[in-house]
Amino acid sequence: MVNEGRRSEGRVGPLKDIKIDPFVSEFDMGLAQPLSRSVRLNGFATCLRLEQVYWDILGEMAKINCCSVSTLLSHVDREVHLRHGGVKNFSGLVRVVCVVHSLKEGSCVVMA
Repeated sequence: MVNEGRRSEGRVGPLKDIKIDPFVSEFDMGLAQPLSRSVRLNGFATCLRLEQVYWDILGEMAKINCCSVSTLLSHVDREVHLRHGGVKNFSGLVRVVCVVHSLKEGSCVVMA
C-alpha cells in the first residue's frame, strides 16, 4: 500500500529503538480524555471539545491572565479574526496555542 510506505519513511530503525517513551510512569490517561464544555466566545455560546490536558493548560493560562477560560478563548477567537480573518478549526488552534504556551513557559501540567 502507498500509505504504508509513507509511514515508514523517515524512521531511523525499528520501533524497539525508541529512546524516549512517551508513557512515563506518571502518565495519566485521564489527560487524553476528551471533554466537551460550553463556552461563550465574544457573547456567542458554543461547545468546545478538547482533551483534559488542554483544559488544564487553558485554566493555567486564564489564571496567569486573571480571567476566565471563556474570556481567554474569546481573546484567541477575536485575535485570530482580526489578524488572520478567522480559522476553520478553532479546536486545533486552541491546542496549538496551549502547546506553544507550554513550550514558551517551560511549564508542564501536573500529572496527578
